[in-house]
Amino acid sequence: MNSHCRKSVVLPKRRRLRANWRTLRGLLADRAGATTVEFALVGLLFFALILGVIEIGRVLWTYNALHYAVQQAARECNLPEGVFSLLFDAGNEIGTALLKHPLIKAGGFTGSRTAGKILMNIAAARTEPIPFYAEMSSTNPVFILPGALKQHAEKIATGLRASFTLGAGQLSTKPGIVFIPEGANSAKFAATLCNAVTTAPFHLLTEGIRAAYDSGLEVRKKKSKIRLLAEAPSSDKNAVEAAVFETDVESFLQDPELSEEIFGPSTLLVRHSRREEVLDAARALEGHLTATVHGSEQDLRDFADLISILERKVGRLIFNGFPTGVEVCHAMVHGGPFPATSDGRSTSVGTQAIYRFCRPFCYQGFPDQALPDELKDSNPLGMWRMVDGEMTREPIAQLRKLNVAG
Repeated sequence: MNSHCRKSVVLPKRRRLRANWRTLRGLLADRAGATTVEFALVGLLFFALILGVIEIGRVLWTYNALHYAVQQAARECNLPEGVFSLLFDAGNEIGTALLKHPLIKAGGFTGSRTAGKILMNIAAARTEPIPFYAEMSSTNPVFILPGALKQHAEKIATGLRASFTLGAGQLSTKPGIVFIPEGANSAKFAATLCNAVTTAPFHLLTEGIRAAYDSGLEVRKKKSKIRLLAEAPSSDKNAVEAAVFETDVESFLQDPELSEEIFGPSTLLVRHSRREEVLDAARALEGHLTATVHGSEQDLRDFADLISILERKVGRLIFNGFPTGVEVCHAMVHGGPFPATSDGRSTSVGTQAIYRFCRPFCYQGFPDQALPDELKDSNPLGMWRMVDGEMTREPIAQLRKLNVAG
């Protein structure tokens, strides 16, 4: 394992302390390496490789090219054979066996809520339970407030169409529910959105995903309180159509199925007439990866309690934008409360994702020569470390001299 990948927290000996505590975050297994199982190739794979963790994937056949590319990259970097493996399975047997194997020390998953909950239970029921991070279902609600609707109805509608059809609607952050106030501006917004739904074909990843999408649309079309506003049938028999549905907030609150994800290029407009209705709808939401608010400065003041509600419902809150832009950066959070994920305290994208495969470990009272390099007074690795609550790369002896001089 590359020890430079471990973040160290160092507490040097001080007069007010009874002992000398030094803490680092290490892998979930010993230094020889751990193994994680990942059921979708997302950012977790690359963090696992950085940490020196063996990554085992069970994914769709479409990732076959990535399989060979990662293996070749590993060879060029002189990494051990087997540092990355990809296993194919059309059922559940291989995935279940992997998660039960005693050498597996953590798991990640992207897929349906049903499969995610099954795997969560398997991870928890092991003789040695392991961390399991499932990303399941999220409809990523959008709230368009009155001021924004009045000022930017057409612009928001155009952006929404681009967002919910991006990647044929197969992105986990696709906006699947849109709350809008009733009125003339709402009609203008809906007309622009429906006109933007063209006949461009959308191809889904697998036949199973396509069948589930077609089934979801048919179920929604048969509901008496749902109206199909726009549909773009394709002449390509292998493609699916984009669809825009509409309902009122009362019907939405009475039918829990309307808040469920339809994986593909469709979205649902939910009209409301009073401020209290949109707050009730927000309170009724399950956990999601994202929520989006389009508003003016006055809207933010008038709907401050809506923001407070959404902070407890999602992992990322977007203002005057769209949720399908996920950037790998230090501040990104791609996670959220259940059922968006199995553990809303973590993220699968961004630098914070690395902590999924680490645990804190503390050395107390050890002599300097017995400590790992990350925690030695001299800081031979030149790492950034936290010393008495402050980040520094200075050796501890040098810090003591500076403190005395100060």
